[in-house]
Parts: sequence; C-alpha cells; structure tokens
Amino acid sequence: MTGNRETRFVSRLTRETLALVMAGGRGTRLMQLTSARAKPAVPFGGKFRIIDFTLSNCINSGIRRIGVLTQYKSNSLLRPLQLGWSFLRGQLGEFVELLPAEQRGEIASWYAGTADAVYQNLDFIKEHQPAYVLILAGDHVYKMDYGRMLAHHARTGAMITVGCLEVPLQEASAFGVMQIDENTRVRRFDEKPRDPQPIPGKPDRALASMGIYVFDAHFLLRWLLRDAGIAESSHDFGKDVVPSAIAEGGVYAYEFTDLYDPARQGYWRDVGTVDAYWQANLELTDVTPELNLYDEEWPIWTHTPQVPPAKFVFDDPERRGCATDSLISGGCIVSGAQVRRSVLFSRVRVDSGSRIEETLLLPDVRVGRNCRVRKAIIDEGCELPDGTVIGEDRERDARLFHVSEGGVTLVTREMLLA
Repeated sequence: MTGNRETRFVSRLTRETLALVMAGGRGTRLMQLTSARAKPAVPFGGKFRIIDFTLSNCINSGIRRIGVLTQYKSNSLLRPLQLGWSFLRGQLGEFVELLPAEQRGEIASWYAGTADAVYQNLDFIKEHQPAYVLILAGDHVYKMDYGRMLAHHARTGAMITVGCLEVPLQEASAFGVMQIDENTRVRRFDEKPRDPQPIPGKPDRALASMGIYVFDAHFLLRWLLRDAGIAESSHDFGKDVVPSAIAEGGVYAYEFTDLYDPARQGYWRDVGTVDAYWQANLELTDVTPELNLYDEEWPIWTHTPQVPPAKFVFDDPERRGCATDSLISGGCIVSGAQVRRSVLFSRVRVDSGSRIEETLLLPDVRVGRNCRVRKAIIDEGCELPDGTVIGEDRERDARLFHVSEGGVTLVTREMLLA
C-alpha cells in the first residue's frame, strides 16, 4: 500500500462534510484572460481548468457533497461542471451543485464578501445538515488532502480551522497573516497587513492563510447570522469572522503539507497574475515538475473533449514537426513546426515553418505558417496570420497586445481584430 493511501482520511469526517467552493471572482489581475470567463474557469495545464484542482481535492479526499458559489461570468463554469462532474451519484447523496448569486427581494446586491456569499446560501447548508462545512477557494492550483485538515479540526476541538502555509515575508501583505501558539491555536489574525509579523525564529517568513476554512456547522450558522446583523462589517471571513472569533477561542491553524511527505510544505500556487499563470504552466514542462499531473494516486478530474491523439507531421530538414520539453494535448497538429518548452492545449494547430518557445497556446488556437512566438499566452480561439512575430519587439507588442511586468505577451481574439 502506498504512503498516500495509508495517510488518507476518507472517513466519517469527510462524509459528514459539505464543501463550498468560492468561484465567483473575476480575477482582474489576469487582465483580458478573464474578460469572458471567471478566474476558476481559466484553462490550466493543457487540459484542465483552475477549479478542477479544488474539486479533485474534494473527490480524492472523500468529500462528495460540493456547492460551487458563482457570481462573475457564471456561465463559463456551468458547462464544464455539467460535462466534467456529472459522474457523481445523486441517488447516493453525491453532487457538485452550482449556486449562482441571486438578487432576492430582501437583498439589494450580489455577494458582498466571502461570509456573505455563504450566508446567502444558508438554506443550502441547512438542507444537507452537515457536521462540518469546508470553505474553499476555487482559483488556486494545489493538491491537498482535506481529510487530514478535518482530522486536525476534530482532534483540537476547534470551531474554526484555518489552512495556512509559509510565505516570504515580503509577499505576506497579500494574505491574512497569523500568529499561533505551540498547540496551533490562532492568537492573532491580520488580513493583508501593511507590516506583517514574521514567524518566531524565522524573520524572513510569515504564516499566511490559504483562504481555506473548516467550520463546525452550528458555529458557522451562528456566526454568519451575527455578522449579517453588523452594518459596518465587510462580511468577509478573513477580515471579520475569523478575527472576531479568535477572542472566543477555538480557532486553530492547520499547516499545509505535501501529500507524500508531511515534513515538507505542499505545492500551492496563486495563479492570479499573467506572470504567475504563465510561470506555473511552464513549470509543468520541467523534467520533474513539483506539481505531478501523472500521479495515479491523486488524479485531477476534468471534462476531456473527444478529440484524436496529437499528431506531428513532416520530417524534412527544412520542415520538421517536433516538440521538446512541452505538453501537447489531444487534437493538436504540429505540422512542420518546432515547439519548445511550451504548453499546447486541446485542438491547437501550428503550421509549417513556425517556431513556438516558452508559450501557452490555449484551446483551438491556430498558428499560421512561418510565425515566431516566444514567451506569450495566446488565448482560446486565436488565429495568428502567416508571418506573425510575437515576443521579439516588446514596444511593438505593447502597442498591439498586453505585455506583463515580466515580459509575457498576452494575445486575445479581440486584440487581433482591433
């Protein structure tokens, strides 16, 4: 038996848990990649979407009652969830259910914050009567056994358990930062502090919230009702609920660790900027990437379109179809072109004489003949005309497309038509 199966906590704890995935964010730092889709719906890793990692963590952890809270561009998630997650058995109480924001009579606005989003779905929680409610973010890439976190929650007798990881101190202002005691009880929680406090003994590191929470269900309902009645609250877990609950005790931290080596921090990426998204995808082309997509013990589930295998054609000295250090998805055709350290998503075609380097070609991209594309993200459905050059003249690229601080050129269909 593998180490993963020995330590997996598929148990009564996971069966009595209802997971709520926060998937309503726009992801404005991804620029035009989220103009027509929510951030969790953005493609990742050749064949997946970002939200597939959180949902797969739930399934692999034994949590099969999942609500996905949507708001911005919710239709971009509707079809992928219907097609990719319909294998759950409703007659056995298993489901992935989409919960779009509604403007009800007594509520004048959409979700005001993470706590408000859950508050507006109290009826959904009460209907399923869970012992625990697991609050998750749907826009991060990681693999995590939530069963371990639930076991820690039960052992400590916590009312709230906050998932956390160490981050460089200079990056900590983007997170909720915690101070904990030797028993992992949270003594202080500051949401996005200007001057974050380091971990004792580690002056260059801070303990940051992952935006993942386990709640005792009764405690959650009581606190949501209390928070909803506070007019000055921003109705957010990190800003309001967790800091207020610390005073009553019962808030504990769970430090995120690797699936197979609990002594090591696990892989986790916030792919919320163009540079971070590009980098996380390109890391997958390494010989031994930190994120293992080939792990049969912890598969990433998704909807896979019915497409033929990838194809590489022509083997002439002046026209050879090949790819090195790259991920090439089904339905792709590399026709007399060269692809190096790149990720080609489903149904991409690259025509003769073209060179693709350090680039993400999202689904249904067509690259014409004799193109040169380097360090770029080409969005879904783009068609690059013959002779297109991207990534060699930053000033020119910036006039036509979006160029990130790190020099990654983002190209969308609207930009090509402008």
